[in-house]
Amino acid sequence: MAESSTCRMARMTKPMSRRRWFAAIAVLAWALAGAVGGAQQTPSPAPVGLSDGPRVFRTVTGSIRVTPVKGLVYPWALAFLPGGDMLVTEQGRNTLRIIRGGVLDPTPITGLPLGITSTRRDTAGVDIVLHPRFAENHLVYVAYWKPRPGTKDVRTAVLVRARFDGGSTLADVREIFESSSWTDGPSAARLAFGRDGTLFMAIGAPGFTERFGSTSWAQDPAEYGGKILRLTDAGGTPPDNPFVGRPGYKPEIYALGIRNVLGLTVHPETGELWETENGPQGGDEVNIIRAGKNYGWPVITYGRAYTTDPEGQKSGIAPPTVQPPTAAAGMEEPVTFYKPSIAISGMVFYTGDKFPLWRGNLIVGGLVGTQLSRITFNRQGLESRREAMLVDLGQRIRDVRQGPDGLLYLTTDMPDGAILKIEPVPEP
Repeated sequence: MAESSTCRMARMTKPMSRRRWFAAIAVLAWALAGAVGGAQQTPSPAPVGLSDGPRVFRTVTGSIRVTPVKGLVYPWALAFLPGGDMLVTEQGRNTLRIIRGGVLDPTPITGLPLGITSTRRDTAGVDIVLHPRFAENHLVYVAYWKPRPGTKDVRTAVLVRARFDGGSTLADVREIFESSSWTDGPSAARLAFGRDGTLFMAIGAPGFTERFGSTSWAQDPAEYGGKILRLTDAGGTPPDNPFVGRPGYKPEIYALGIRNVLGLTVHPETGELWETENGPQGGDEVNIIRAGKNYGWPVITYGRAYTTDPEGQKSGIAPPTVQPPTAAAGMEEPVTFYKPSIAISGMVFYTGDKFPLWRGNLIVGGLVGTQLSRITFNRQGLESRREAMLVDLGQRIRDVRQGPDGLLYLTTDMPDGAILKIEPVPEP
């Protein structure tokens, strides 16, 4: 696969050349969009929506079939069990569901801790991952938002470990990590196991210029918000974490300067940690996360500041200072970004055989963009192509996973949500 050379070259790319490449790509995309839009005399067709049966859509590489499993309320994350069944978390009801043999079990799995129950699309997500040795130990990990007693929306991110033996309940449910950063703003938490068995946990620092009083977390080493944490599988601190023993730093911190992570995955070839991050009014990012690095939020961003609303004005930063810098010394720039924003979400590197032309590509979801986006990179580690798929389906794509069958599976961030199975359609 080309990813190994891609990632090595990405590390050698100079920041200035990367910024110029981004600018060129953005201008080209804008120009192409304008040309297409100017030539189109009729409005785009309305989204087709979800039916009970499959629908077929065209992509650059051929047709794909989309088959839904319906009956979910704001499904947030999914995890595959060894036999191919799926565990699915629901944001809207704070429940854990299971799909057995492609059919949604009508009875939720019990034992999930009571967290914030929300139908707000920007908050209180519930992520789930399986232990790398799940077949032996049956351990599952859930990141959820624990409410502060006596409050309605104030919450903090918590990591829970439990045992699932395939029945209808979680057993031995234990809280193994709790963040001390409490918030009432939009935020997310994501989980991913590294190759060495440690567990990465991303905790967002939402807002801009302290719009919700928490943006400063991202640059504060004494706060968990706005960070990527690295934990043991028991919730402890690995002794080789980059800030262990450094005064003023939480020892669990792996990287800082993070805004709001909605996708987290480990590259299947290089083992590097990648993340997707929502930007403010544009500037969604794709980053390679490295130990001890600062990813700039809220000092640098390709987005724009929220300063014209009453909450934003509390920051003391008023228009026209709405465009922060995109680079600063000691801060990492993204591998690529989206402007305008698609509200980038879940992500996976495709490694299967069902879509051979997608192998090695990065597949990400879009919430506001209602799309599945496929990104390819050249040998220098720079984006070479981007394709927006399933836009006409009109569904907010929340999570993106590859199944053991080599197909893609998505969750839709909708009140009448679904799991979407994506498979190729043989060409005649």
